Amino acid sequence: MAVINLPLDGKIVPYTLTGSPIELRKRRAEEFPRIAFAAAHVVADPLADNDPWLAPAIDWDRTLAFRHRLWDLGLGVAEAMDTAQRGMGLGWPEARELIRRALSESASRGDALIACGAGTDHLVPGPDVTIDTIIRAYEEQIETIEAAGGSIILMASRALAATARSPDDYARVYDRILRQVKQPVIIHWLGEMFDPALEGYWGDVDHLKAMSVCLQVIGANASKVDGIKISLLSKEKEIAMRRQLPKGVRMYTGDDFNYAELIAGDELGHSDALLGIFDAIAPAASAALEALGRDRNGEFFELLEPTVPLSRHIFKAPTRFYKTGVVFLAYLNGLQDHFTMVGGQQSARSLSHLAELFRLADRARVLADPDQAVRRMRDVLAVHGVAG
Repeated sequence: MAVINLPLDGKIVPYTLTGSPIELRKRRAEEFPRIAFAAAHVVADPLADNDPWLAPAIDWDRTLAFRHRLWDLGLGVAEAMDTAQRGMGLGWPEARELIRRALSESASRGDALIACGAGTDHLVPGPDVTIDTIIRAYEEQIETIEAAGGSIILMASRALAATARSPDDYARVYDRILRQVKQPVIIHWLGEMFDPALEGYWGDVDHLKAMSVCLQVIGANASKVDGIKISLLSKEKEIAMRRQLPKGVRMYTGDDFNYAELIAGDELGHSDALLGIFDAIAPAASAALEALGRDRNGEFFELLEPTVPLSRHIFKAPTRFYKTGVVFLAYLNGLQDHFTMVGGQQSARSLSHLAELFRLADRARVLADPDQAVRRMRDVLAVHGVAG
């Protein structure tokens, strides 16, 4: 097996790879007992003459090819979400183009599962933003997606978090929007660990009190809600909410720390999935879901549980920088030829963080070609003055 010198635990140590890559095989979503969306990243164009911190440049061919790979594995695509750096380099004009292109690609396949993020990120929070302004902003993005034939993931709004003065303001916005949508939506409750600007969402910093408000909104509009994705990194809170949802409303786990056991479920129910980590571990997720569909629960956990330490590392605090790890793993696996990100976010994690990611990815068996991964890791080490 290959050996590489990695900066781990404050010193350079030799690491011998041990993982045998999980087989890459095409699958269909119908083979899975759960609905499973991967929130997909965008591939930057490193050759564009732009100012990376100010103007994103996207490699559309590689970005869309990555979505086809997810569809080939039986996974759905959650488009233009926070994994795509929405609000962290990717603005609404670029997200709108991404949605248009991805929906066109999905239509060419016929069986591709896709849902698209609608939010209010083209608003700049300030004293002139009112609840009515926020409603109109949501309506604008929803109209764009629905006109292109897409279904909606209703993203949390920074503007609403900054403007709302009580839980009633949240109820007013969501009630108004949900009455108008053409198809049932997935509501996304993104916690402050992913985006500090969303602290106190639903009108309370106490997640359980906020959950009560959210459940009231869902209960009043259950026919317009396909499900809710919560990203609070707490299995206890997710399970508690899952057990209170109206009949027919799904829980989509957004818990990148505990997804294996939440997807498997218990005697009272289970979670479907809408996860950023599924971008990075798609072959393992696909194989595990197939095993679960064949009642091979032991194999499901054998495939998916080793990815959990990797996911916890990628999503460690500050959690909002998890996109760097997702893109780095795509680079190691040859899914893009560079480690460049929209907004220059490749600099958001340290070299030691990336080295530990490499080690955990090997142990999780998600390095598709270990020799290629070693070569690329050595290139990154060399840039930082480390001989790998």
